[in-house]
Amino acid sequence: MILDTLANADQYTALHPLFAPAFAFLRDTDLMALAPGVHAVQGEQIFSIVEACTGRTRVDAKLECHRRYIDIQLVLEGIDEMGWKPLAECVEPVTDYDAARDIRFFNDAPASWIATLPGSFCLFYPDDAHAPLVSAGSIRKVVVKIAV
Repeated sequence: MILDTLANADQYTALHPLFAPAFAFLRDTDLMALAPGVHAVQGEQIFSIVEACTGRTRVDAKLECHRRYIDIQLVLEGIDEMGWKPLAECVEPVTDYDAARDIRFFNDAPASWIATLPGSFCLFYPDDAHAPLVSAGSIRKVVVKIAV
């Protein structure tokens, strides 16, 4: 898991061959003009999901993980207090892995909470369980999905 600001994104481009175009999309796109929903970036290799919603409570947030995609979750408005726990330490699955949606949920409590401010992102690898969209207010964010 990585927490940083978009201004420092170039530090991470060497970690994965698709990080450079993913961060370029985040820097060069008018993200506030994108409607909520899925947006193509680079075929199935990179796509984005714009979310605009009221946050949920920590109790209502479930840890989730993905196998096929890495998430870069950039907060645009509001504060997203994301939960995190190493996937290897999650022992209370709620669902089986759903390959069509690339997701599995857990009842485990996060090991930590990360208050992610506008202009900041959390980068979650497949071994990072995470519980996003936790806030007392509204959140607008973009999640870039990058093929492993």
